[in-house]
Amino acid sequence: MNFLLLLSLISLRTHGTRTGPDGGWALDPDPVQELDLDLVLEPDLSAVLRRVDPRFLSVTIDASLAAEESFMALLSSSKVRTLSSALSPSFLRFGGTRQDFMKFKPQRRKRNSKNPGSESCQQLLPWVVEKQLKMNWTLQQQILIKEDLKRKFKKISFTEVTVDLLNSFSSCCGFNLIFGLNALLRTSENVWNSSNAETLIKYCQSRRYRMNWELGNEPNSFEKKAGIRVDGHQLGLDFLRLRELMSRSGFYRDAGLFGPDVGQPRDHRTDILGGFLQTGAEAVDAVTWHHYYVNGRDTSLEDFLDPEILDTLTSKTNEVMEKVKLLSPTKPIWLGETSSAYGGGAVGLSDTFVAGFMWLDKLGLGATLGLDVVMRQVLVGSGSYHLLDENLDPLPDYWLSLLYKRLVGPEVLKVRKRSGSARSKRVRTYLHCSNEKSYSRGSVTLISMNLNQNPSRISVPLVLSSSSLEAFILQSDRLDSRSVKLNGRLLQMLEDETLPDLRGTRLPPSDLLQLPGFSLNFFVFLDVQAAACL
Repeated sequence: MNFLLLLSLISLRTHGTRTGPDGGWALDPDPVQELDLDLVLEPDLSAVLRRVDPRFLSVTIDASLAAEESFMALLSSSKVRTLSSALSPSFLRFGGTRQDFMKFKPQRRKRNSKNPGSESCQQLLPWVVEKQLKMNWTLQQQILIKEDLKRKFKKISFTEVTVDLLNSFSSCCGFNLIFGLNALLRTSENVWNSSNAETLIKYCQSRRYRMNWELGNEPNSFEKKAGIRVDGHQLGLDFLRLRELMSRSGFYRDAGLFGPDVGQPRDHRTDILGGFLQTGAEAVDAVTWHHYYVNGRDTSLEDFLDPEILDTLTSKTNEVMEKVKLLSPTKPIWLGETSSAYGGGAVGLSDTFVAGFMWLDKLGLGATLGLDVVMRQVLVGSGSYHLLDENLDPLPDYWLSLLYKRLVGPEVLKVRKRSGSARSKRVRTYLHCSNEKSYSRGSVTLISMNLNQNPSRISVPLVLSSSSLEAFILQSDRLDSRSVKLNGRLLQMLEDETLPDLRGTRLPPSDLLQLPGFSLNFFVFLDVQAAACL
């Protein structure tokens, strides 16, 4: 039985698009037709092009969740813990716009624990409380959206409760916590006032909480959101001050410090980054910046499938890299916050299947370009770009992230692509060694996506075509659906603490790969014995 016939058995057929009965985009079976060759792949399996951090795919929790501290308890949901643990190892960044309006106000509660921070992995949120919090969170989101639109942000006080829950969540799920500090607490000389950060750091040290730090979120927007202008030179000095505090604490001497979390290059933002690097580069362990493709308030479904929009990541990344390499060439570069659309995401798009094309391409292209970590906004919280919905159920991008974690290793491989048709720009591929926790050494994983509505074909060389392989094909009935199928099977949790079996379909060797229309795909070549991956 040949490769294409096997694929057809798991419903990998030619598809077109139509408007569904609810007005959404739908996939509609068409008669199987003769296909032109879209890409010819020529991989180099002899050496690793580059390696990303093992926590390359990381996640964020927006500080807006703590705008009303009771909602932080959602991190103790058994479902959230189960879904999050499956994404480890990962960094967990706690920050965002509202971190620069937050102030730590300890309640000085007495503690009885002999082993601080470790007792709460089994202390999960009661179902009744979780249900009420989810109902209240729907109303809270409307309040946050109004604040965002008016750009009038209330000052927020948080207590040990927020810090304890973040530590418990990150340590129990296998995450490395990065806590974002308020950079808008400033003196009359416009120097960062570090007194509140000192209080917080002392508390975290007393509890022996393992955590890393950031200072400020998108300093290029300080003036717009708070009427305070901080240039890159001063920001770098502020980071040096924070590094001094960490060193003086002893406990956080070797903890990570990341920044400056500047917005993607535009106007004076690169000037802020340049000024920061001149004075504060030695303080940070990685340089961070933020990237979104489009404005969530005026984008369209077509934008999510536009290869020219996807390619803008290359120019933005190269611009940041040129600046960093000029002023601090040894520093790793991270996407400290990223998703599809800024402004909280695009309603009905950023939380649906079509968002996966932007997300998977960013992972593949970002690793190839030289980014070491990519932090997805947001795991759980406000907006439309979250991985878990308002009921804390996984959305399509969650399943895509989970598959990436299980199938893709940190070693990026070089692959040359020759076009076989004019549609080739809409067929995108990336190659890695496979994750050694899931597959034996020497196997490789091809990441691929088809932005065409009709199937596409990829030709692979003998070194790959002689190997047996496993196929993981993600599709949905509609591009704007909140559900996704893996090899024809709907993905959903079996219960709050049980994930489904994410099995691939074993296929015999073949020199052709067929990608269904509008599909996200992983092909694991099992018998390659690639020298780069041994």
